[in-house]
Amino acid sequence: MRSLAKPLILAPVVALVALSLACQGPKAQVAPGSPTPGIVAPSGERPGAGPIPIGTYPITPSGDISGAGQPSIGAYPRSEALAYSNGASQQSGIWVTGTGKVAVQPDLALLNLGIEARANTVSGARQQAAEAMSRVVQAMKADGLQEKDIQTRYFNIQPQYVWNDFAKRQEITGYLVSNNVTTKVRNLDALGSLIDKMVEAGGDLIRVQGISFTVEEPVRYQNQAREAAVKDAMATAQQFAALTGVSLGKPIYIAQVGGVSPVIKEFSRMEVGIATTPAPTTPISAGELDVQVQVQIVFDIK
Repeated sequence: MRSLAKPLILAPVVALVALSLACQGPKAQVAPGSPTPGIVAPSGERPGAGPIPIGTYPITPSGDISGAGQPSIGAYPRSEALAYSNGASQQSGIWVTGTGKVAVQPDLALLNLGIEARANTVSGARQQAAEAMSRVVQAMKADGLQEKDIQTRYFNIQPQYVWNDFAKRQEITGYLVSNNVTTKVRNLDALGSLIDKMVEAGGDLIRVQGISFTVEEPVRYQNQAREAAVKDAMATAQQFAALTGVSLGKPIYIAQVGGVSPVIKEFSRMEVGIATTPAPTTPISAGELDVQVQVQIVFDIK
């Protein structure tokens, strides 16, 4: 009776041990030479991820590493998080903007004018416009303008309509021919007289659409304005340094802001026709232009 009781008592114990081993499962295998999970090597490597350049993965307030998933804030030492955040882009130094302006006397006028002719037929309107424009161009050349300085900007033929209320439709009443040119005038003192001659040549068909004044070679004025802008920026930076008790270092960034403006001064469109009585010469004043340049410079702080 005693020999049978021992196996009966040991059976539940063996079964309990076997069940405990089964619940534990197989032990995780770690490849030889691999670092222990959750530990950062002194070289800055993360287990299984290789070396990470400092500054490539800035730490966000939530503990995320940009581009590297969402690790826990405590997964890596605090020193590593600071090292990664050191490379984040920051605005440092003294940032200033300088403006340079140069007053310029215009030496070139761009005169925009055109001819508009109306007739019942296309050929009639075209012929009137061609004759009027030929007279205008001849007047330009007679006053000393060269062929290369006269350029056609726009030529158009379009029908003119009127609404027929009885027939409930549009009907063509004639045609309009427009021929516009731009000419360069270098003798600004004679510009008013030239306009009068062209108006007389074109008659009631001429349209003077505007005058622009500029300089033929603006580069040297732009260089002067740029030099003045850099000096203005440096003076501002030196004042900042003096006010804040720091030493001004070398420029680490220089850029021109926007374009150079203005280079052309325009007058609004006007329409003129031939006068029936003698009149004084049309007064035209070129005035003065301001060539302006802006630069932005970032200086290092010593």
